[in-house]
Amino acid sequence: MKNRLLSSLAAIIIIAILSFSCSTAPDKVPDDGKIILTPKPGPEPRINGTKIFGVRPGSPFMFKIPATGLRPIKYEVINLPDGLTCDNSTGMITGTLNSPGEYKTIVRATNNKGTAEREFRIVCGEQLALTPHMGWNSWYVWENHVTDSIMRAAADAMVSSGMIDHGYMYINIDDCWSVKPGSDDPSLTGEPRDASGMINSNKRFPDMKDMTDYIHSLGLKAGIYTSPGELTCAGHVAAYQYEEKDVARFVEWGFDFLKYDWCSYSKVGNKELLEDLQKPYLLISSIIRKQNRDIILNLCQYGMGDVWKWGKQVGGQSWRTAGDLGGSFEGIGKALFRDGFDVYSRDSLHLYGGPGGWNDPDYLLIGYLSNWKGQTVPTPLTPNEQYTHVSLWSIVAAPLIFSGDITRLDEFTLSLLTNDEIIEVDQDPLGKPGYRVSKNGDTEVWIRNLEDGSKAVGLFNRGENEAEVTAVWEEIGVTGKQRVRDLWRQKDLGDFSDKYTSTVPVHGVVMLRLWPEKL
Repeated sequence: MKNRLLSSLAAIIIIAILSFSCSTAPDKVPDDGKIILTPKPGPEPRINGTKIFGVRPGSPFMFKIPATGLRPIKYEVINLPDGLTCDNSTGMITGTLNSPGEYKTIVRATNNKGTAEREFRIVCGEQLALTPHMGWNSWYVWENHVTDSIMRAAADAMVSSGMIDHGYMYINIDDCWSVKPGSDDPSLTGEPRDASGMINSNKRFPDMKDMTDYIHSLGLKAGIYTSPGELTCAGHVAAYQYEEKDVARFVEWGFDFLKYDWCSYSKVGNKELLEDLQKPYLLISSIIRKQNRDIILNLCQYGMGDVWKWGKQVGGQSWRTAGDLGGSFEGIGKALFRDGFDVYSRDSLHLYGGPGGWNDPDYLLIGYLSNWKGQTVPTPLTPNEQYTHVSLWSIVAAPLIFSGDITRLDEFTLSLLTNDEIIEVDQDPLGKPGYRVSKNGDTEVWIRNLEDGSKAVGLFNRGENEAEVTAVWEEIGVTGKQRVRDLWRQKDLGDFSDKYTSTVPVHGVVMLRLWPEKL
């Protein structure tokens, strides 16, 4: 009897898989089972990640060419400007550019299965973050337990998982690395600053410079966190009245990214006054610009004062547009729809983000997260909501910063993070964030205009029932036959005229890319 039941169950599973894989347009994405849509990278080389990279004159340049394919891979850069060199075995481009300008190179990756190449533009000037940042942040999994060894393990995992080969580059510490006054935990105590006023790390981080050197040795960049107030959100020593010294320390330690969190600055400035909202960010960015090291500045002040209207003007390369997406573990799903879909549509945020300054709706909260009760547990988002999460972030050109446990990546989570056709939308060099073009009850259509003349189109279903969602050519600004591709499955769906309809599951998405037939 048991064998017959197992056989019947196996038959049902096989039928379900065949029913999904053999479907034809209008396509139907899976229900809330953890079905992996992203094909694994093939053995042939493929170059991924950003196609354009900014550096300031005189700053150290470091960029790892992201490429998948069978190892070993030989890397080459054609027309690499004077001052830069490429390590042919690792794909690391390093050196210094002293002359401003745009340098068009060709990046090439070769293995025994073939060769891939594409244009890579290096822009030497004052503008950084020409595409959204990609990386990992410690907060939503490790919160106040972060340590040096955790950061090193995260860097190792970014390499061993292959995320580095898809364009991820930042390994960022969040709060809790500095001394915590009044703590009864000896690992958090000590002298907050040395005799000259330079900030010290707590005992969990015995040698910051050695740690960042280790991260850099893997081809990655390192990020750090502080607040313009006296204390961080978790009560650790922060930067107020020591801004010059703290930035100097971050440069000494070798950091490449700074998250600057409002927190206790409310005791100094009035968050109802625009001048006070801008003041600490104007100050810190002016100090950063004086350094001989490029440091990306992320303004973390939760969307106050419509920060998207002025975040770039005060020196930010990205700015948080709402509260913490994971402030309540159980509320992540509601926050995804509220702070993602609704904030962006209501305030037309697509008008403000672009190269050099990006709207930041917070981190990718998938995989294993802290539940704020001392446990690390799977995200409360359903599989369909996780597809929606990554799709929307890519359409609105948000930074792709993962904040789950990078050392415990299951195949499903890794597939969400490493779909190169989704990443290509997020990293599109044109830098125009997407926006909603239609809403019909609980269903929405979002589009993003891309550099090659194509459009990314997201068909979203926020409802509690499966629904058909239609992209109408007139509404999304195209005419004639369009070649339609499913980006999650990396599969061409055919040529369509006037519209495209797909069945979308509860809280799910169908992510498309449309090219005019002639392209």
